[in-house]
Amino acid sequence: MQHEAIYALHPTVVRIEGTGSDAVATDADGNVVSWDDFAVATKEVELLAAFKLDKLRAERNRLLAETDWWDMSDTPTMTAAQTTYRQALRDITDTYQSLDTVVWPTKP
Repeated sequence: MQHEAIYALHPTVVRIEGTGSDAVATDADGNVVSWDDFAVATKEVELLAAFKLDKLRAERNRLLAETDWWDMSDTPTMTAAQTTYRQALRDITDTYQSLDTVVWPTKP
């Protein structure tokens, strides 16, 4: 994730060789682009959090898609439990930020 953080912080970087403190970033002209270890580490944390949130949203969206048929015009009206379940899924990112600790609502 270090390389992704460097690329995100320094858009002129086109190549990174090595990892950790041995990493060397260069621009299109081959010039070395210096970077701050703390800024890169901070960006890595941010990118990892965004990745985890994306995974959570993907699973949430999958679970919602499984129940989309509940709200089709040719099916009976959704029950209160079904409506509550779908709303809880939509609200899941208000409480959780990753799949690591999420407690999913119970599907009716």
